[in-house]
Order: sequence, then C-alpha cells, then structure tokens
Amino acid sequence: MSNLSILLLKALEPWRNARAWHVALSGGLDSTVLLHVLAQLRQTRSLPPLSAIHVHHGLQAAADAWPAHCQALCDALGVPLQVVHVHVQAGASLERAAREARYQAFVTLTRAQEVLLTGQHRDDQAETLLFRLLRGAGVSGLAAMPRQRRLGEGNLCRPLLDVSRTVLEAYAREHSLSWIEDPSNQQTDFSRNYLRHEIFPLLTRRWPQAAASMARSAAHCAEAQGLLDDLARQDLQAAGAVSEFDWLGLPSLELAPITCLSPARQRNALRYWLAAFSQLPDTDHWAGWDALRDARGDGQPLWKLAEGELHRAGGRIWWLAGDWLRQPPASVQWHNPHQPLILPGNGQLRLSGDIPDGSVQVSYRQGGEVMTVKNRGHRDLKRLLNEQGLPLFVRGRLPLLYVNGQLLAVANLPGLDCGPCGRWQLHWLPTKSDQGLS
Repeated sequence: MSNLSILLLKALEPWRNARAWHVALSGGLDSTVLLHVLAQLRQTRSLPPLSAIHVHHGLQAAADAWPAHCQALCDALGVPLQVVHVHVQAGASLERAAREARYQAFVTLTRAQEVLLTGQHRDDQAETLLFRLLRGAGVSGLAAMPRQRRLGEGNLCRPLLDVSRTVLEAYAREHSLSWIEDPSNQQTDFSRNYLRHEIFPLLTRRWPQAAASMARSAAHCAEAQGLLDDLARQDLQAAGAVSEFDWLGLPSLELAPITCLSPARQRNALRYWLAAFSQLPDTDHWAGWDALRDARGDGQPLWKLAEGELHRAGGRIWWLAGDWLRQPPASVQWHNPHQPLILPGNGQLRLSGDIPDGSVQVSYRQGGEVMTVKNRGHRDLKRLLNEQGLPLFVRGRLPLLYVNGQLLAVANLPGLDCGPCGRWQLHWLPTKSDQGLS
C-alpha cells in the first residue's frame, strides 16, 4: 500500500461509516488522483459506496470535452459518474460565481450521512492563506479551508490537505494517469493564478518549505478560531434567555449580556451567531453594530447586512430576513373562518372556539385604530400595543380581525386575541425568518 493510500485512509477514518462517498471530479490532477486511490483501496478495504460528480460550468469551449474525459476515467475504474450542468451568474468575480454554482450543485446531491470528497491539497491551502492575508482576513479567514464542514444535509471533507502537489504528480506518473489542464488556470488576471504562477515560485526559491509552513500556519489559525468559537458559545449562552415573544419564531438575543462584554468579545460572539444567517461584514462596516448598540432607548435602530437586518427592541436584538423585510398586503377577506387562512407573505391564521358570525376580514395597522377591551371600554390600539411591549417591527404585520367592519381581536396578544365573551380566540403562526446561510 502506498504512503498516499495510508494517509488517505487515516484522513477518512471518521467517515468510514458514511452512507456514501462522492468525489468532486473536475478531471484535474488532484481529483483524478483522489478518485484513483479510493477506487484501488476499495478492492482491499470495506469502504462506503463510491461515486463521482462532475460539474460543467459552460464557461469555455474546452470544457465541453471534460465530461467525456471524466466518464472514460470512471468507466475504467468502475465508478458511477453524475454530470451536472450549472448556470454561472454574471458578476464582478467569475471565480466566486462559478464556485458558488458548483457548491450549490454539491449541496443538492449530497444527502444526509453522505460525504463529498474534494481534492484540494497543501499547495492550495497555502495559496488560500496568502490570498486571504492580502485581503485583510481575520483569524477565521486565515484558517483557510477547513478539513471538514457541513454541506447541506451531508458533509464535505478535504482529505488531501496534508499532501503536496508534487506527491500527487508522482502518484499520477507512477500509475500512468492522464488529467485535464484547465486553460483558465494559466490566466494570471485571476488572483489565485497570479499567486500560483508569479508569487509562489519566488517564495519557494527562497524558502523551499514555504507552502508547508503556510499550511501549518493555517492549521494554527484554525485551532485559534476553534477557541474563539468556544468563547462565543459561552458568551451567547448568557444571552440566550427566551423572549416573551418567542412565538414570533425569530432568532434573537438578550442585549445586556452582550454589551457587558469587551468590544472584541462582542464582535466575536456576534460573528459566530450571525454566520448562520448572513455573510459577515468587513471591519469597516462593524460601525453599524456600534450604532445599533449605543442608540437611545426610544430609538428604532437597525443594522443592515447582506442577507437581512438586525433590529433592537425590548432589550433584545432580533434577526429579520425574507418576508419579514416586506410589508404584507393591506387586507384579506376570510371567506371560511372554519379553515386556517394563509396570509400572503405573513404566515397562517386560524380561529378556535365558537366562530363569530358576519363578514370576517384580516387587515394590518394603518394608524388610528380603536378597539373595545373588556372592562376597559374603547382603547387606542397603539397604546394597547405599547402596554404589551410588542416590538415595533412586528406591529405593521400583526393580523387584526374585523367582523362586519369592527376591530374585534389582535392575534396572539393576551387579552386582545379573543372575542368580548371569550368564546373564540385568534391564533397567528408567523412566517419563518429566512435563515440565509444556515
């Protein structure tokens, strides 16, 4: 058994009981060697079912021949191949757009308890570290590519991160393997290619172990980031008290335990929490957090991020995204109150108990509404919502029940969500906040 086979088996030991292994097969050197080694190992080792996935981006004419090349390789190895065609969105960074399209395909095809194996090696890790260093990345970015992470319902694993390209080339020559050389890899107007062809040769002539040393630094940063994540979880636990408006289904944190932390720990905790919802802002845009945190108590501060907004209300911070950022339609006629009512962009409504007679309509606050409250007479709705402490961002989408043109109930608020005699009650299941990158 070759040294590469031994190293690969060790790296994949945690995944030996997976339901399936899928190799991301570009047809290049690294993925070709990875697939070949695994195909050889399964002849003498009990491994999960092995298959390959080739993603065709359609970005260059030469790529049209690559699926056939990958198919020939898989046929020779007895490995099933799935070819997926993706559309790459035009944008400022073609590299990034292609990567996002590729990984979205991988997410779709990798099911629970399955593992996608990619062929990035030690030289790739060093390039990633240097690239992110030049972009001013923090500890998380300088950790470069993780060895493993969640991928949709399954997992992604990079088992070759300790292997140099030189070792992969030697294995390929020994086994007479052929692979694809992507012409775009020679275009130095792409940042990574510039580093690979112009910068790294200079570094390795002066420091032959540069790639190994940089990959080791990335591993140190990954360990440090793990400790920062542990600290973030501890800090967030103190802010995780349940809100009285937990029925909103919105992610939220108690503000006071966060503000008691040092500014650096505040940012660390919020980075960890927000990573599940949105792309994180760069250093210059963290002033938005300072403004939200330090706003006056009667203010309505919010911090706009890539995939949503962070609001402050009732001593908490709330994450809003998706439908929560759009005002629902003005009113909806409820023709059959005995059945739940789907509110466009605003969840679901239902009545329990003795359904009131008459024309039933659901609407939202416009201002100036008045309703009759048991033992209190006529009351302004704005004052009633203030008494309940309802966050301001909810008030414009809180369902109001009108019967024959009279406001009778406000969904989910104790004392306001039922008829005058208490024989029926209005229940609202709000729309889910889009969880973005979770």
